[in-house]
Amino acid sequence: MEPRLLSSGQKGCYATDGRQVPCKGSGQDGEYRAGLEIPEPRFEPLGEEAALDRATGLVWCRNAAVSEFPCTWQEALEFVAGMNRESYGGFTDWRLPNRREMRSLMSYEARLPALPEGHPFQDVFSGWYWTSTTAAINPAYAWYVHMEGARMFYGRKDESWFFIPVRGDSEVLPATGQRICYGAGGEVVECEGTGQDGELRKGRPWPSPRFSREGEGVLDRLTGLVWYPSGDLVTVPVSWQEALETVEELNRRGGGALGSRPWRLPNVNELESLVDASAHSPALPADHPFTGLMDVYWSSTTSFFEPDWAWALYLAKGAIGVGFKRNREFFVWPVR
Repeated sequence: MEPRLLSSGQKGCYATDGRQVPCKGSGQDGEYRAGLEIPEPRFEPLGEEAALDRATGLVWCRNAAVSEFPCTWQEALEFVAGMNRESYGGFTDWRLPNRREMRSLMSYEARLPALPEGHPFQDVFSGWYWTSTTAAINPAYAWYVHMEGARMFYGRKDESWFFIPVRGDSEVLPATGQRICYGAGGEVVECEGTGQDGELRKGRPWPSPRFSREGEGVLDRLTGLVWYPSGDLVTVPVSWQEALETVEELNRRGGGALGSRPWRLPNVNELESLVDASAHSPALPADHPFTGLMDVYWSSTTSFFEPDWAWALYLAKGAIGVGFKRNREFFVWPVR
């Protein structure tokens, strides 16, 4: 099955101490480069106000500080509604991006900002950027992405940050799964007219059922990835290098029985693709078939901001953070 996720953009491979090393045989993201290839040039300016992202099909506001001042989450939603009333750039369908749309701008081979080389954005702030997606684990919080190094976490909706409006539809990015809308205090509200992720539900729709058994793995029909059926391949936390070696050993034992498609440690985009933004503890679709789930899983993607760290999925929250490669603190969930 053809890949249905964007690649992370990472091309290099990095040792535990952060040194760049040859990719061959490393098992790292930079070796496999799994996912849809990102076109070059990636962005096509559409006048002074907007730019097309050729990787996703989305059109972005080029001004990364269009509000001039940081806004609370609710103020950001209202500001974008005002842009539509005023036909900013000649368009009336701007919206606050959902968490997958905002993350899609991140390059995992860039930092300060973590945007692709040659990006078209102006006045980029090295801080958090709002999304339209509420954090299911605490609905008084919303997801935001840090432009400095690409972390994704959630912050109180009454905090003030910048945002980059977006418009259009993507056939590449999956929907987040969020179907409810929430007020600034976390209360459930009617979705109509809010501009929230729960109202617009942008992204590629999920198949039903989403998961099916395929041999000794579980096929995610949304992404085409096959996951190891249990999340407890290791029962105690391991270091990043031990995680890579664990998957290599799984293949040596014959666990990758499909020949040319062995198991590997997933990259950061592959791990994030499992998240259902309407759920928490774990942040997975309600009908998922996985067993033995742990809290945090290593990805094969190094943090370009600090190459002795690597990206990880915090499964209870659905957050994307980093861990120190030397520390034995995360778990292993193979994919192919």
